[in-house]
Amino acid sequence: MQFGIFTVGDVTPDPTTGRTPTERERIKAMVAIALKAEEVGLDVFATGEHHNPPFVPSSPTTMLGYVAARTERLVLSTSTTLITTNDPVKIAEDFAMLQHLADGRVDLMMGRGNTGPVYPWFGKDIREGINLAVENYNLLHRLWREDVVNWEGKFRTPLQGFTSTPRPLDGVAPFVWHGSIRSPEIAEQAAYYGDGFFHNNIFWPADHTKRMVELYRARYAHYGHGTPEQAIVGLGGQVFMRKNSQDAVREFRPYFDNAPVYGHGPSLEDFTAQTPLTVGSPQQVIEKTLAFRDYAGDYQRQLFLMDHAGLPLKTVLEQLDLLGEEVVPVLREEFAKNRPADVPDAPTHASLLAARKDAPAEEGVHA
Repeated sequence: MQFGIFTVGDVTPDPTTGRTPTERERIKAMVAIALKAEEVGLDVFATGEHHNPPFVPSSPTTMLGYVAARTERLVLSTSTTLITTNDPVKIAEDFAMLQHLADGRVDLMMGRGNTGPVYPWFGKDIREGINLAVENYNLLHRLWREDVVNWEGKFRTPLQGFTSTPRPLDGVAPFVWHGSIRSPEIAEQAAYYGDGFFHNNIFWPADHTKRMVELYRARYAHYGHGTPEQAIVGLGGQVFMRKNSQDAVREFRPYFDNAPVYGHGPSLEDFTAQTPLTVGSPQQVIEKTLAFRDYAGDYQRQLFLMDHAGLPLKTVLEQLDLLGEEVVPVLREEFAKNRPADVPDAPTHASLLAARKDAPAEEGVHA
């Protein structure tokens, strides 16, 4: 399994001090968090994409390219790449360029986003959100696999004899996850292409996540990519830890109560009881995370949200120390126990390249 962190890049006042970081401070903090993730032995850093305040990551490949230059092992990913409002041609070229710069340490997660006004800012209609995701990804998938593309659709100008540049590193497209909280159409899309499915796993109870993952697994098998158990699944999660659970609850409560998304809603106790949020000791985080397998099955990637709601950088770095030193080593060991031999590892550039070399090549097409 891969373990890592994802960020949404919010610029939120610290409720304990009233201070709001500058955009520069927040951007630099995201970089520091990524570097810390590699230092403590995590596998993945994923950044969101937003084009509205109070968020700063409007250009994920710019940030990931910078992080790539300062890391050696970390897989660089996105927690949302807006397939609905970005031009698929630009996504194809930006992430292929990043592949080359990062020596293949790149994948990405498609998503529709949850900010309605973004659609008209980019000339799109939110009522076409699912249709945009389907059509745009179909084009993106082809751009990475076909050297010359002729294409016509509903939402952008046609392409005639078009070649996306640079071509993917080693002729291997970046692995794609399709992220969704509640849209079965996106689970279906991931299954159709044999791509990964990532469930946010933060806001909803386990039975909802279970239904979405089971749908994806069943449809993955339906399309002939393997057994349901061989489907590629990723989950989110959210934690706040201290050595003593009471200290964790006391320290995190003001951040929870004032969080941009769920603040001023359910109590911390209700939210932790009804969702995957864990606030407590490292052992409590281990136990709750291991329980994800009870409803999601054996899966490939676990990402944690740890840097939102105004938490200061110092605190987040302390959280990463605990995650890397006390939590992830145990999770790696426990998740490996009784894991069936036919459950695949998380795809990497190296594994995709090896699979491509083993597969029969199609003329003019990168498999």
